[in-house]
Amino acid sequence: MSTTVAARSPVTVAKPRVAGVEAVDVAHDLMARIEARTARIGIIGQGYVGLPLALVFAEGGFPVVGFDVDSRKVEALGRGESYIKHIGPERVAEAIHGGRFSATTDFDGLRACDVIVICVPTPLGPHREPDNSYIHRTAEAIAPRLRRGQLVVLESTTYPGTTDGEVRPILERGGLRCPEDFLLAFSPEREDPGNGRFSTRAIPKVVGGVDGPSTDAAVAFYAAAVEKVVRVSSARVAESSKLLENIFRSVNIALVNEMKVILDGMGIDIWEVIEAAKTKPFGFMPFYPGPGLGGHCIPLDPFYLSWKAAEHGQWARFVELAGEINTSMPRHVCGRIASALNDDGKAVRGSRILVLGLAYKANVDDDRESPSYEIIEHLQESGATVDFCDPHFPEARKGRKHDLTLSSIPVSAERFAEYDAVVVSTAHDVFRNASLFGKVKLVVDTRNLLAPLFPNGSPPCRLVKA
Repeated sequence: MSTTVAARSPVTVAKPRVAGVEAVDVAHDLMARIEARTARIGIIGQGYVGLPLALVFAEGGFPVVGFDVDSRKVEALGRGESYIKHIGPERVAEAIHGGRFSATTDFDGLRACDVIVICVPTPLGPHREPDNSYIHRTAEAIAPRLRRGQLVVLESTTYPGTTDGEVRPILERGGLRCPEDFLLAFSPEREDPGNGRFSTRAIPKVVGGVDGPSTDAAVAFYAAAVEKVVRVSSARVAESSKLLENIFRSVNIALVNEMKVILDGMGIDIWEVIEAAKTKPFGFMPFYPGPGLGGHCIPLDPFYLSWKAAEHGQWARFVELAGEINTSMPRHVCGRIASALNDDGKAVRGSRILVLGLAYKANVDDDRESPSYEIIEHLQESGATVDFCDPHFPEARKGRKHDLTLSSIPVSAERFAEYDAVVVSTAHDVFRNASLFGKVKLVVDTRNLLAPLFPNGSPPCRLVKA
């Protein structure tokens, strides 16, 4: 059963619900430091999750140290700069120059921290198997620096049992024990980059420890800086809640992607169908099709559950089917591009194609798992000359799976007109300009960006929805 805790309420330091004088002392002392805001916070990983979390706690009056293996990030933070578009540099500069926040690549600083939060990637391997190596390496970095009285919290999305079954044994290798010596909990990140309606501080925080004292301390920790904390009975419940959130979206996006393909074969516009269906005031929630899934969560996290389920002799059939549909969408889009070019008497090979958008969603500088990369690579493999346009990415970043070595072309009607086909992959607001498409020959639109720009139904270019 979950309970909620309001932020900034007085911290209760009553005896934790697990016997043992040592556990009582550890939790009691740490919670007192949290209440006094003297607890030193260390956050490992200064990316899209770790950096905003660090700033929230620094703005809440805590001394915070951000740890990262990337020296470029650490140097930028030291200068008071932000490398994430939706996090203003003024926030970083204020925290840095105010003395509440610092960043380092020296993990020996973990010894001085009272709370250590792990915010590292959890990607998939080549066969869609979970890759917890970043979590394991981080826990191994913490273990020799672990001291009595610390709270460690994992925020990286993973399968149930990781916190108590994998992180805990690594941390206990040095002889310290949980909860007698240190505390351990899981609290899933819920960042939505670029969403102005929900900030890190305002998004409810689910928290579950591996035992009662750990949960007590972790709840007190987050309640000191975020508006609402939802306490659950265990770390495994907290781990599962994050997977359910993302699987819900993955399955429903797969459903609407499949509907798009089916209705397209019938000559029916899926976007008009969705607009009609969502007028129902109950029992329906709109989801929208696209060229595939992007971001760090939805394309990856459901497979963490399906892998773990198989270990227990269970088969996550909805999860696997949704994954199959969603991962097929980039190739579906490329097929639509090929058919559209064929109607113009052109082959993909030798055509010049422009892809609009590298980001995985509109108006952010986050390209993690973006389907645009797969679309570009499929088209290149078919012999097309492919460029991209995305003002958020002057250069295509080199990632774990992709290295395009391409630079963005300017947002320009004249430049757009040079291509045999323009593919809308990301619906950035900067592209919502009818004049950009005045001389374009063919647009393949995966986001329904173009049609609303021409309410009379007569765009100057040939429009194909994909």
